[in-house]
Amino acid sequence: MCLIAFAYKTPALGPLVLLANRDEYYARPSAPLDWWAPEHPDTLGGRDLQAGGSWLALDKRGRFAAITNIREGLARRGERTRGELVARFVTGEDSALAFAAWLKAEHGRYAPFNLLFGQLDDLYHFHSRGARLTRLTPGIHTLSNATLDTPWPKAQRLAEALRGLPRPPSEAEAFRWLADDHMPPVEQLPNSGVGLAMEKRLAPIFINDRDYGTRSSMLLTVAGRGDVHFSELTWSMAGREAGRRHYSLRPLQSPRRPL
Repeated sequence: MCLIAFAYKTPALGPLVLLANRDEYYARPSAPLDWWAPEHPDTLGGRDLQAGGSWLALDKRGRFAAITNIREGLARRGERTRGELVARFVTGEDSALAFAAWLKAEHGRYAPFNLLFGQLDDLYHFHSRGARLTRLTPGIHTLSNATLDTPWPKAQRLAEALRGLPRPPSEAEAFRWLADDHMPPVEQLPNSGVGLAMEKRLAPIFINDRDYGTRSSMLLTVAGRGDVHFSELTWSMAGREAGRRHYSLRPLQSPRRPL
């Protein structure tokens, strides 16, 4: 996952509205949004078929996780794949705080990452550089390849689409915003250590490069009654639409804190 913007516990948009783009090499095999049967039939998300794991997933208990990498010059390979963190939390039993304690002990085995995770009504952000844990507050937030709410142009542009909405967006609206290939002015681009040419390639919300680009766009909404709607639009090379999927579910209510 490379770009997330979300409205969390806001009066107009409800418990959660999340927009996300996953950027990846076209040659890397992956499975689209689906149930993870037979091993985890109550877990829903896309799957990385090369190294395992996922970039964004949730389950019927209301457990949720999404991951982005941290961009800081020459990419460092980890001992383990970051995508397994999403799968480990969503299919696991640990509370968010217990999982955060595990992350603080084990994050060095993974290349640098941001992890957004928790129950759909109680989310946390873990930044592996410094092992910092933040409990999310109501409002509109962004997460790209720096840390939570870093004002990169594409993140701000996507967040702006959510501001002022009187209701959750439709799929058509969300996928239009996520397909935005607007190039910010060069002077607004971050300096993440990859050089200006690469910064420009990665600057738009929607990336369409020769061998690398946006592979999937996602809209996740949680209504006040707890109903969850999760849609994905997948992309192939040259920005061609490859498929659409939509799932609706109501997570099982916790005896301690209903959704």
